[in-house]
Amino acid sequence: MIEGFTALYIFMLAAFTGYEVISRVPVILHTPLMSGSNFIHGIVLVGAMVSLGHAETGLQMLIGFVAVILAAGNAVGGYVATERMLEMFDRSKSKGGA
Repeated sequence: MIEGFTALYIFMLAAFTGYEVISRVPVILHTPLMSGSNFIHGIVLVGAMVSLGHAETGLQMLIGFVAVILAAGNAVGGYVATERMLEMFDRSKSKGGA
């Protein structure tokens, strides 16, 4: 397993890279790109569950549990954003029932 500073370095590098990539996406493309990447949220959730399953100490279990909760919220939020985006393009509701 990855230890100490190596894990911290990977985490900081991933956070910085993610921030830089997302901040450069135009606002009009942000929702479609996020809704198109819902499967990535599912992979993150599976990874968090695997990490929780391999936890040995109480602190590792706590961090794993928080990771599962945050990943599940991220996945659900992606699908909620997709649903709201698709409602904007529903023609039957926009014509007032006609």
